[in-house]
Amino acid sequence: MNEAVVSTAPAQPLPADIHRIFRLQQQHHFTVARSTAGQRIAKLQRLHDAMMRYREEITRAVWNDLRKSPTEANISELGVVNGEIRHTIRNLRSWMTPKRVDTPMVLFGTASEIRYEPKGVCLVLAPWNFPFNLTLSPVVSAVAAGNCVIVKPSEYAPHSAEVMKKILGDCFPPEEVSLFEGDATVAQTLLQLPFNHIFFTGSPEVGKIVMREAAQHLASVTLELGGKNPTVVDETADLEEAAGKIAWIKAMNAGQSCIAPDYVFVHESVHDRLVEKIVRNIEKQYGRTPEERAESPDLCRLIHARHFQRVNSLLEDAVRHGAQVVIGGRTDAATRYIEPTVLTRVPEGAHIWGEEIFGPLLLIRPYRALEEVVQYINAKPRPLAMYIWSASRRNIECLMSETRNGDVTINDCGAHFYNPHLPFGGINNSGIGKTHGVFGFQEFSNARGVLRQNRIFSITGPFMPPYGKHPGIVRAMLEGVVKWF
Repeated sequence: MNEAVVSTAPAQPLPADIHRIFRLQQQHHFTVARSTAGQRIAKLQRLHDAMMRYREEITRAVWNDLRKSPTEANISELGVVNGEIRHTIRNLRSWMTPKRVDTPMVLFGTASEIRYEPKGVCLVLAPWNFPFNLTLSPVVSAVAAGNCVIVKPSEYAPHSAEVMKKILGDCFPPEEVSLFEGDATVAQTLLQLPFNHIFFTGSPEVGKIVMREAAQHLASVTLELGGKNPTVVDETADLEEAAGKIAWIKAMNAGQSCIAPDYVFVHESVHDRLVEKIVRNIEKQYGRTPEERAESPDLCRLIHARHFQRVNSLLEDAVRHGAQVVIGGRTDAATRYIEPTVLTRVPEGAHIWGEEIFGPLLLIRPYRALEEVVQYINAKPRPLAMYIWSASRRNIECLMSETRNGDVTINDCGAHFYNPHLPFGGINNSGIGKTHGVFGFQEFSNARGVLRQNRIFSITGPFMPPYGKHPGIVRAMLEGVVKWF
């Protein structure tokens, strides 16, 4: 494929058009809410079929936006979305079935259940780094839960947004699912509307803005954010396996991934060996020379000039502070290319320690005692993911119990994201709420508690005033009812 030629930006939607679609969805959402499992499954199947029908356009779009290889696009974009759809189709009837729950003794004669009901009209604000994956996966959950959805993809991945608009237009009427292209002003217009739920994927800084705007209407939110994800490699780890996976997941999508390893703590006794193996794996996966790596079809480019400048500035600042470049370090502003780069001996004063990198730069530092790793991780905002490479149950349990983050993968990198049976999401600075599988379905649902009273006998009758009318034995029983709960 050739380098991207940026197409003319789509026309900005008028605020009046946005308001019109929003009103249509408000009027229609109870109709959608009444849809059966079979009807929702049919909608999801249409989406699945459309993704396959548009497969070539999808891979071409992400190449034009990110220079992402077709193989990586199939793995990280189309494959993820269709896997989510298939998992949802298989399980949706069970998820929608009301769940019977126990009732306390004091409510003898009643029956209780939980119904998962749609929230109503939902907004999905999506990012540019995995445009199909991180836009359409929450749409799958929202549709499965019986909601109407308005989607705002990132303006920085315009080719992907254009294809998604066609796909969703083929599968859904606008009163059920609509997509608006455009710049940040479109998102600002949407955030003024009283949505019932907002799903946002992006940076913590913008997440705070979304949360403030949602608070104006007391809308619930799901925030999928990011953070400086730590990786810990102890002295018992399989270094070859760790090095290969760390090199791969860090370079995937040019490091523009919320689950990419940000820095590696490695036990000092195996530090040099791990660094050497990571270097060898970068050469094996992407080319032995800088020239080969620059021409590799498997290395993406940074999304736009501003992001390139930001990541390049972090690299330059680290080197000025005395960081050692073990491999990589070459950049090209014209093509927004930054070579996969491994940095060691990076001083704490370097800016790169203070913010999520979101690029193909990997920091590696040695540690002597696991306690210093725990202290360092806990001194930072809570990250989205943590990766532990170890054969020691004691070390694994120490890191698991003494730190807090969204999710953990042990002896692999990023694999937890691909398991639809696991909840995915952050905590505090790295996010609010969980998604994927049943957790995504529940995120777009209201868990409605329902209690049914027996029509023949009401257990609550004796509790009604005036309380003095009850015989002494009944009064004593009522006064002691607190023990029953």
